[in-house]
Amino acid sequence: MSNRFSTRYILFTIGIILVAFNLRPAITSVGPLVGPIRDQMGLDNWNVGLITSLPLLSFAIMSPLAPKLRNRVGNELSILIGLILLFIGIITRIIPHSFPLYVGTTLVGLGIAICNVLLPGIIKEKFPNHIGTMTGIYTTCMSIFAAIASGVSVPLAKTAGLGWEYALAIWSIPTFFGLIIWFVLYRTQPKLTERDFFATTGSNLFRSFLAWQVTLYMGLQSFLFYVTISWLPEIIQAQGVSISTSGWLLSYMQFVGLPATFLAPIIAGRVKKQQSIIITLSSMAIIGYCGILLADTFIWLVLCITLIGIALGGSISLALALLGLRARHAKQSAELSGMAQSFGYLLAATGPILIGSIYDVNQSWTMPIIVILFISILMMGFGIGAARDRYV
Repeated sequence: MSNRFSTRYILFTIGIILVAFNLRPAITSVGPLVGPIRDQMGLDNWNVGLITSLPLLSFAIMSPLAPKLRNRVGNELSILIGLILLFIGIITRIIPHSFPLYVGTTLVGLGIAICNVLLPGIIKEKFPNHIGTMTGIYTTCMSIFAAIASGVSVPLAKTAGLGWEYALAIWSIPTFFGLIIWFVLYRTQPKLTERDFFATTGSNLFRSFLAWQVTLYMGLQSFLFYVTISWLPEIIQAQGVSISTSGWLLSYMQFVGLPATFLAPIIAGRVKKQQSIIITLSSMAIIGYCGILLADTFIWLVLCITLIGIALGGSISLALALLGLRARHAKQSAELSGMAQSFGYLLAATGPILIGSIYDVNQSWTMPIIVILFISILMMGFGIGAARDRYV
């Protein structure tokens, strides 16, 4: 491999990591600040849930379009466009009114969706023999910044005196650095770039039961993740935990899941069937959410959050790894990624709104947690099917 292409692969690795840093903070930073946002804006819980669901609806809309964008302009410019939308969306939310908040959050979702869909295909194309390792690296980086964003949101807003607007806006900084790297990759790309990467493979994934199982597993684990990110602080505050501590516990939940985030796709890539991984992670989620419902001490609460963190951390990276493992080649992986993330995130988008609405009706977190437990069981069922040693 020439020095030119060695350097380019290094830049791709750095670029993938920087994109990963930006895939979650603009969303996970919102959960701990739900209270201040709701109070200042005069919103009810349904509207607050919409703030977290809007990016997921954007994911659902943009996911099938992202491959078409890449087919027209290439990987580099597509990712660059995604980061530009993300940057503009984050900055727009500085304006302390509900309309700019919703518009900015929608742009955040559109930008993240482009990157979400394209990264699995880029990894399968650029690193075909290291899908599990590269997936583990980028999902771990994604989770690290997601956890940091959750933990520092309240201190930035209150202790540092930034208010919730600038506590959210500060995540435009890593986006800016990502823009620089992908601008360099775009400007230095070979003239004869492969343009048919996302061309149709001739297969109809909508008729594949396995593809739907992968899609539903992706959607249900995302449902659990975004519901937890949105409402866990409120749930544990209702049990007497302070707003600051609840933010740090949300951050802890994501940090404690990092080993599972890194190891799950690596282990999955080394075995033909992943059912045992699915069952282990799903069982931990079920036990953890049951514990949240029954917790009567702080130590018990932390233990349950630990189990949830490991379960969610491993599930997200495993779901992304399945997009490559269940496909025969990079083109099919891209098509499966578009399908799974479009329909999957449409399903996930209902989560924060549904849970917030159930709480508004009952004024209790018992029924919302029971719904979360039911979703966890469904995730296990569809995950077991998606983990079979077959191709879509």
